[in-house]
Amino acid sequence: QVQLVESGGGLVQAGGSLRLSCAASGRTFSSYAVGWFRQAPGKEREFVAAISWSGIRTYYVDFVKGRFTISRDNAKNTVYLQMNSLKPEDTAVYYCAADSLPESSLSRAGGYDYWGQGTQVTVSS
Repeated sequence: QVQLVESGGGLVQAGGSLRLSCAASGRTFSSYAVGWFRQAPGKEREFVAAISWSGIRTYYVDFVKGRFTISRDNAKNTVYLQMNSLKPEDTAVYYCAADSLPESSLSRAGGYDYWGQGTQVTVSS
């Protein structure tokens, strides 16, 4: 069993930065891949980024490449999402999710069993 808690969201102006954290409990967390997803009002939840259990492999959706960076510190049971050059369209609730998944499934929300409660990110223009 893994429990996830996101933090670091907030209100920021366009062009600004935020760093989200996903803190996990459970001894198996270091063996799980972790994904970040987001959901804006009236829209479906969408994939943002993912990282393998080792942290060696990372994956990004095209519209955040070059702006967002996912990383993890397994000693701290924490995964981070550094978000730079934020745009108003990045406004959403951001969720982290964890599970033992193959690379081909990391972008699919339905594949993850463990989810955090979400953290709101609001980017003003």
